[in-house]
Amino acid sequence: MAGFFGFAHRTWQIILPPSVPSKNPDALKFGILGAANIAPNALIIPASQHPDVIVQAVAARDKKKASAFAKKHNIPQIFDSYADLLADPEITCVFIPLPNGLHYEWTLKALVAGKHVLLEKPSVSNAVEAELLFRSPILQKPNAPVLLEAFHYRFHPAWNVFLSFVDRPNIAHVKVNMFIPKFLFGEDDIRFNYSLAGGALMDLCYTSSVLRGIFGTEPEECTSCEVRTQPEPNQLCDNSFDATWRFPGGATGEMHGTLVGSIMELLNGGLAVDVLHRPVVVEDESLPADQEKVKTRKVRTSNFLLPAFHHRIDVEDTFVVKKKMVGGDGEVIKTWKEKLSKKAYTFKEGGFGDRDSKPYWLTYRYQLDAFVDRVRGRPIPTGQWVDGEDSINTMKMIDMAYAKSGLPLRPTSSFRLTEG
Repeated sequence: MAGFFGFAHRTWQIILPPSVPSKNPDALKFGILGAANIAPNALIIPASQHPDVIVQAVAARDKKKASAFAKKHNIPQIFDSYADLLADPEITCVFIPLPNGLHYEWTLKALVAGKHVLLEKPSVSNAVEAELLFRSPILQKPNAPVLLEAFHYRFHPAWNVFLSFVDRPNIAHVKVNMFIPKFLFGEDDIRFNYSLAGGALMDLCYTSSVLRGIFGTEPEECTSCEVRTQPEPNQLCDNSFDATWRFPGGATGEMHGTLVGSIMELLNGGLAVDVLHRPVVVEDESLPADQEKVKTRKVRTSNFLLPAFHHRIDVEDTFVVKKKMVGGDGEVIKTWKEKLSKKAYTFKEGGFGDRDSKPYWLTYRYQLDAFVDRVRGRPIPTGQWVDGEDSINTMKMIDMAYAKSGLPLRPTSSFRLTEG
């Protein structure tokens, strides 16, 4: 019963979150490029809870849309163009939730203007753009602006507690599911527009990020990638995928995603990650010299993308005591399982110190906290970050999957910075 009331209370506060009573005098002022649907959850609501962040301005190609957006979300300034917003010296940071195909150009322009950038994922359209962006000379300069690809799940304490149970050298297999209900997106959604770098592998790039993050290394090969595509004229965009991977040391991974799923698929492990480890011998001095103890670990995290509503980390260790035998399996003497379940809604619950955090904070709120910390030069409690090489390698993995599927890579922008 306590669990239900905790869920209900968190959900209520997620839907109607309390705002901070006042902002710091030198709070970071954000501008938003585009009146995007993701902006309220990704920035506006988290900013209302953060004393060091003000959402100051918005710009959109449609001035009426920008005005309506600003009025709805109490944003004081409206700019006629993205360029005008970037030119305002009062704006210190920008959030870029534009269509994928516009990320590269406007992120570069924002960096040139000296703005710190919170960039909606996927960072760009393909690995070529990723290398050009994240290895840009602008980012190599002293006191360069901060650039973060918004893989927000990584900053929640629950994700980091989950990782603490993963033994990377002994991973055998990882499986990631991301099933999104069909009713959320129409047939004409930009996610299905090839010219704007749409596709399920792009939009559900969390799956690639998760696999790489768990293994802590890069895949050697995409061994298979089956996709289902949209009907014409959007047949170059995948709406679902099933991909398998080979990682160093013989480990394997698989990722499954869809933008046209059902509610039942979402509820039945649709946002789950499973990690299976190889059997390993563990020391046990109480055993006779001719016996050994072997442990095989399974770890699962459920609802990794929306852990504030509810999540659970399950650890199952299977132990076997058996006779030692060279070149084979000895006689099994005893076997048993030990199970553990964990949750972590706050920094304190995750073992990351006493820094203020609330159980109702979404992953986006934790991400904004980390972004501000990086801009301010402060340590991030979980130690997590998504650096440029991380973002480049995620895009390389997505390109590998598209190449294996037979679909073309997403198109590269023709925009280039001019010298001087």
